[in-house]
Amino acid sequence: MKGGPLVISTLADGLTRQIEAVSDTLSETLFEPVIRLGVTGLARSGKTVFITSLIANLMDRGRMPQLVAAADGRIEAAFLQPQPDDTVPRFEFETHLAALTGPDPHWPESTRTISELRLSLRVRPKGLLSGLQGPRTVHLDIVDYPGEWLLDLGLLDKSYAEWSDSMLARIAGRASAQDYLGALGGVDGAASHDEGQAQRLAQSYTDYLQKARIEGFSDCTPGRFLLPGDLAGSPVLTFAPLPALAAAPRGSLYREMQRRFDAYKSQVVKPFFRDHFARIDRQVVLVDALGAIHSGPRAVEDLRLAMADILSAFRPGRTAFLARLLGAKRVEKILFAATKSDHLHHSQHARLTAIMDALLRDARTRADFAGADTQALALASLRATTEDTLTHDGRQIDCVRGRLLDTGKRAAFYPGDLPTDPAQLLSPARKGAASWLEADYEVMNFAPAALILKPGEGPPHIRLDRAAQFLIGDRL
Repeated sequence: MKGGPLVISTLADGLTRQIEAVSDTLSETLFEPVIRLGVTGLARSGKTVFITSLIANLMDRGRMPQLVAAADGRIEAAFLQPQPDDTVPRFEFETHLAALTGPDPHWPESTRTISELRLSLRVRPKGLLSGLQGPRTVHLDIVDYPGEWLLDLGLLDKSYAEWSDSMLARIAGRASAQDYLGALGGVDGAASHDEGQAQRLAQSYTDYLQKARIEGFSDCTPGRFLLPGDLAGSPVLTFAPLPALAAAPRGSLYREMQRRFDAYKSQVVKPFFRDHFARIDRQVVLVDALGAIHSGPRAVEDLRLAMADILSAFRPGRTAFLARLLGAKRVEKILFAATKSDHLHHSQHARLTAIMDALLRDARTRADFAGADTQALALASLRATTEDTLTHDGRQIDCVRGRLLDTGKRAAFYPGDLPTDPAQLLSPARKGAASWLEADYEVMNFAPAALILKPGEGPPHIRLDRAAQFLIGDRL
């Protein structure tokens, strides 16, 4: 039977993984529970800072009142242990924490590949069991991976033609894509494949993706084009979207691009799903919503579509067979967190949360999503500013103060008023408006502030404890 050995091999591999999953579940239930928390972020969202601050604040819980187990005093200890996956690089927690809290604080280098860390919590039970059982150990395995890899999971459900059509439609009006779209002008997908032409198109498309990420767009797929690692220059990364053809002949450029797209899914995306993503229990997706708002309506619409693509990766449905085949767990909770809320005065935090709620609600509808428990939240992993109120043109303005990243000088910053009604942003975004009509929203890059931490206190943050309660509180 054609394809028989591959199917049997995949079934056997899936069966082995299911047996391992059952064994792991029994071990965790009877002995020491394990929570695998996936952490990823879209462009410039502060993923490394989030993980570093979360670990530091779980180890020293003085600033975690919204984490119920910490507020109740039931977490007796938290300590780092060797991670269970020996082939995955360790998240460099100590190095990153030193960068944030040292005498010359600075933002740590962002991670560009997958990494992992295990934090173990010794927790006393509550309720009737508290007098009958002693403390138990709960392991939190934090898996850090690039946001582009998460967006790539949506490709598993798409053909090359569907992906090409959607990408070409999205980038049609973007100035940063004009060089690539111009290069497509003289391309005949039905003509014989020419490797030089394929490489030029792939490089031009990669150049566009680099520009798009800088401009704040989120739909930067395939993600490995931006983070190629040892795949750089390989055929699996040498393709690009082409206009649809009714029938592409054998040996044509279109057919070869299609073949490489399928190889990318099977040889790059699917192994990540199988080896890492399929084992995640909880997921947090960090979003630079303020950066998207500053970039304009098209970036906000792109963020909404990216969130829908992400939810599609978690959606029960067409990918459910693949998930069952590979022994995947079901992700129980997904948090979409708007970072850098310390760039706003607290009087605007509710508005940022409402915008995130609206983006998530629309994304859920677009993805036809009915799966994990989802929530949106505005937070700051590390608070880098203080708040102030200034008088300008005879009126009081709520602003923030901080140390500027480029000059090191302290400055006050007022980004503009976010609307109370999220529709004032989402409506022009859906309509493809080129700019905001009634307001401008600015962003400022702040450096981390010098810290003097008391014993038992982690780094200052905004709502990191609420994020932790949503993600892991029920398992503590």
